[in-house]
Amino acid sequence: MPDLFDFTGPDERTIQERFERFHHAHPEVFAKLVELAREVKARGKRAGIRTLWEKMRWSFEIEADAVEDFKLNDHYHSRYVRLIVERFPEEFSEFFELRRLKAV
Repeated sequence: MPDLFDFTGPDERTIQERFERFHHAHPEVFAKLVELAREVKARGKRAGIRTLWEKMRWSFEIEADAVEDFKLNDHYHSRYVRLIVERFPEEFSEFFELRRLKAV
């Protein structure tokens, strides 16, 4: 059975299932994305989830020199943006532009 965070081996789970497991294991990722989105919004600007994702990646991997080593799968940022809008609709429904998901 492949490791939970091994993205190289075959995996029978859907992207959504893998995302949910990752999100549950790493709530700090969601918290950081919300923090970054609020920071951008407070400055009267907009930013796509990909921009926030890469800023967070830099923060976790370079600035913080993270003790826990985990990878940020690029397939998850589209799931996180939907979760942010779902949890904070008044704050972010107009902030982010959502596109149709290609894979479930």
